[in-house]
Amino acid sequence: MDKKLKQYFIKSFLVLLLIHLGYFLYGYFTFEGIGKIDIYSEFYRFKFYDDVSISHFFISGLFLLFFLIFLIKNHSRQNYSFTNLLKIGGLLLLISFFTFSFFISYSFGMNAKLKTELSEKDLNQDKVLLNVLRPFLYNYTSYSSQKLFNPVNVLYPKPYPVIEVADSSAIGQYYTVEYKYYSIDTLKMLTTDLNKVSAAANTILDSIGFGKKELLERIIKKNTLKDSTEIIYKGQQVYPDYDPNICIFIENKAIYKPIKGIPVEKQQYDAAVKRYDLLYKFKQDSLLHSFQKLDTLFRKYNIETSLVPKDLTKDVFFYKDHHDEPLNGIRNNFDRTALKDKLSTLERFFYEPNYLHSSIIDIFFGVIAAVWFVLFLVYILFNYKKNNASKVEIDS
Repeated sequence: MDKKLKQYFIKSFLVLLLIHLGYFLYGYFTFEGIGKIDIYSEFYRFKFYDDVSISHFFISGLFLLFFLIFLIKNHSRQNYSFTNLLKIGGLLLLISFFTFSFFISYSFGMNAKLKTELSEKDLNQDKVLLNVLRPFLYNYTSYSSQKLFNPVNVLYPKPYPVIEVADSSAIGQYYTVEYKYYSIDTLKMLTTDLNKVSAAANTILDSIGFGKKELLERIIKKNTLKDSTEIIYKGQQVYPDYDPNICIFIENKAIYKPIKGIPVEKQQYDAAVKRYDLLYKFKQDSLLHSFQKLDTLFRKYNIETSLVPKDLTKDVFFYKDHHDEPLNGIRNNFDRTALKDKLSTLERFFYEPNYLHSSIIDIFFGVIAAVWFVLFLVYILFNYKKNNASKVEIDS
């Protein structure tokens, strides 16, 4: 491959680079904002009716037309070896790819603009807020769910979390079930002491108020590591229904959206501590401020809501102090589906960007392969024809 042909390919790639930069800037400045994103939002794919697709079609066609004309006119008289023809074929394949991938640069521009409006740090802060406030945001019918709200979900304060034990007893022909709750405690001891149960009972077990038989009955799980054993056991009995520091909002450990790279269990516990502080340690203004931040979050994401922070704060503290009241009047209305879809879409844009949509991937690579084949075939044919014509002129 001679020097002039190399320079021609370099110039062609520079032109393509400028066009890609133009589409990147176009995607950047035409991004409509995070408020417009919904579950149906995707990175750009051909729609065959908008300005991006139409301009893409004409610019790609014109570039390839002029590229091929100048290639044949100025660079097709060389008698290249098979190896050089393969190199030229590879370059033509790259030309074909970059000529039909302007929309990918457009998507990069959209994503770049998205991250200037909402950084990953800001997204994670929004997740933390939602994770802390989640138990206050359920539909009122969800508060009767034993799965969502129960003492086993309490993570804070001590002696929680707890384990539930169901004791059934027969009364005549009927059975009654009584539920008891025990703290989940941990005991570490040398494995040799554990094997010598009598010695362990005298030295360690008595200090926690158990005999060896009672401890064995209370063991939940044993973990052995090297020369020590960790015993997880049922500790003291607790009474969540009569605990003044426990209300229904504490009996939920679900988080709205986990933050990437942090264990979910840690996020659940941290959210539970902050939620407890808002309800039992801080003044009501702290929870009010959190709901005001939530209202701002809804407006930022363009979520339809009728939430009034002051009213919701009053409702939360009312139901906190009235355990027996059916929780069907909490004023926390907002478009829950839209918020869920919005966060799922944003996570996809941040962590699973799909610049080449699956619906067009087969067509995309099929078009590239077809165009490359035509370019390469035309170049070889014209190169062969001109070489033969030159030989005829020399022979004559």
